[in-house]
Amino acid sequence: MLILAGNAIYAQNIFKAFVKDGDTNKPLTGATATITTLKKGTTADTAGRVVITNIPDGKIEITFSFVGYIPKDITIVYPEKKPAVPLEIYLEPLAGELAEVIVQTTRTNQSIKDIPTRIEALPLEELDEKGTMRPGDIKMLLGEITGIQVQQTSAVSSTANFRIEGLDSRYTQLLKDGMPLYQGFSGGLSLLQVSPLDLNQVEFIKGSASTLYGGGAIAGLVNLISKTPRDKPELTFLLNGTSAGGADADGYYSQKWQHIGTTVFGSYNYNGAYAPAGNTFTAIPKTDRFTLNPKVFFYINDKDSGWIGLNGTYENRLGGDIQVVESKPDNLHQYFEKNITYRFSTQLSFTHKIDTASQINFKNTIGYFNRNLTAPGYEFGGKQTSSYSEVNYVYHNHKFSWVMGGNLLTDKLDVPYPLNYFSYNYTTLGVFVQSTYKLTNWFSLETGLRLDYNTPAPVNKANGVFVLPRVNGLFKVDEHLTSRIGGGLGYKMPTIFSDQTEEQEYRYIEPVVVSNLKAEQSYGFNGDVNYRNAIGDAVININQLFFYTKVNQPLLLINNVYGNSPGELKTSGAETNIKLFADNLGIYLGYTYTNTKQQFSSVSTTQPLTPKNRISADVTYEVENSFRAGIEGFYNSEQLLGDGTTGRGFWTFGLLVQKMWKHFNIFINAENLTDQRQTRWGSIYTGTITNPVFKDIYAPLDGVIVNAGIKIKVL
Repeated sequence: MLILAGNAIYAQNIFKAFVKDGDTNKPLTGATATITTLKKGTTADTAGRVVITNIPDGKIEITFSFVGYIPKDITIVYPEKKPAVPLEIYLEPLAGELAEVIVQTTRTNQSIKDIPTRIEALPLEELDEKGTMRPGDIKMLLGEITGIQVQQTSAVSSTANFRIEGLDSRYTQLLKDGMPLYQGFSGGLSLLQVSPLDLNQVEFIKGSASTLYGGGAIAGLVNLISKTPRDKPELTFLLNGTSAGGADADGYYSQKWQHIGTTVFGSYNYNGAYAPAGNTFTAIPKTDRFTLNPKVFFYINDKDSGWIGLNGTYENRLGGDIQVVESKPDNLHQYFEKNITYRFSTQLSFTHKIDTASQINFKNTIGYFNRNLTAPGYEFGGKQTSSYSEVNYVYHNHKFSWVMGGNLLTDKLDVPYPLNYFSYNYTTLGVFVQSTYKLTNWFSLETGLRLDYNTPAPVNKANGVFVLPRVNGLFKVDEHLTSRIGGGLGYKMPTIFSDQTEEQEYRYIEPVVVSNLKAEQSYGFNGDVNYRNAIGDAVININQLFFYTKVNQPLLLINNVYGNSPGELKTSGAETNIKLFADNLGIYLGYTYTNTKQQFSSVSTTQPLTPKNRISADVTYEVENSFRAGIEGFYNSEQLLGDGTTGRGFWTFGLLVQKMWKHFNIFINAENLTDQRQTRWGSIYTGTITNPVFKDIYAPLDGVIVNAGIKIKVL
């Protein structure tokens, strides 16, 4: 019996190894080693060390895994012929977008995988690709995201807004570094006046985001994160030309010293008047735009840092009858639409670190926007001054995260007589608190509450106070499967700036006292399931989202009367995103189903200009830092138009080829290869050429566009 017991003890083996990052050689604390057949496993300590005891003789397969890395299997036969020594196991990070992403929109600078709020992010590598497709603005960048629709609001000037989950653009927020630089009157041209070259990341929240960002984020928000100085200086120039007579010249410089740093972005964007296939009206207006955005960063010590920035933009945009734009008017050809805009803003951000877990942040922006819109026999203009100030306290450790603070928002618009009834002057004071608590390894709970006080108060809130709770939960079923669910309340102070008023150039709208309108109030929720895994050398990510939002007494323009409708606006639907990466090949497929209904006086109708089905597909082959080629396709289904007719469904396709060297890249890109144009399917206006009334624009007007250029990286 003693001999048999001794043999049994001798047959129990011990496995030891160190698990490390295959790129950096750093230990992976928390990595797991599992022997499935024996139902044994362990977790790596701070040195990356794993130890599994009591392993019997025979062939044993051990699986190593860690979130964000490709799992690895090894086989060992016990007893070993040579004395056992600890192995070194190297795990390779997941490719491309599946690697770890740190987001700023929630204030805590956490990894995207640990936040209960559902956030999507476009990292720098993907922005580089999108920036070569359309270097002059972010219109295309946003339009290719599932759940986001770019809606053109002028047939001849290319002005556009963006919608999230089927809701009008006034229910969304466009932020720059967490600050609302583009809102109200200044939002109408924002997508066309932001260049992607100085962006480091773009973050999206779909659904209510009111706790941290106020009532305007009923449908969601887009946060544009700027580049900051790195240890190595950067000097980049981008030159681009298009087959539609466009040209872009952008430059970006950044450098960091011991206690100070700087970034400087400047651009000039030009486009000649372009009307494809002999069309009467411009599909692309004649445009001249200058932008300058310098910033100074200061690093006072280990605890105090911040930056100051300026942003200036001037644009002259002239669209309309091609003969008029080309200075050849006659008695018949006289229609034009001219926009001259000045945009100037200052930004300030300061951070004081109290200790390794907590800090205080202050940010401020002051903006001025002047827009003058003229057409034959008509002129509309206004001057908007706005400001935003915020102070917040952030605490974060591995279990708790707290964000609490307050902000002050002012927004004033002056419109001269006789249209001065469009003017308004709002002030909003808000306080907020949001906490994230990791109850267990598989569940985290996020709760938030915001209290806003508005002056003047809307008629349905005599005291001007809005209370906005929000709850989100993150479920980590295992290392491959996670789920998020949450929802909250929102509101929107009444203004006349919407897609509808922009489309008709603010003409013929009956006088309205904005302060006599009711604030729109909403509630909504969404939930998603995310699956991520490695299949051999390939990595797959599948995300399924469901959403629902209801807005009570929405503001609508009906028969030129702007007011609260006695009813509700409801949007619901689903998004499916599938990404597959295998070696140098990336495949993406996205589908959005949107069902948006207007229900007034017990009559339910479909919201115009909202396609129920949208599909996006992308196949990219890329050799890192050497070559990139891709083809993409987009489908929009039939959609109801404002005049009761139905716009047809259509596909568009694009192709990109880019060759990269150490100091410069060359690229060529083609959009809408099958020349899908609304003007090919019928007239886009009623009335006469001299005095046209334009229909809803739901499809491209510019047709096939090819652009090519070079990006020069001096430093």
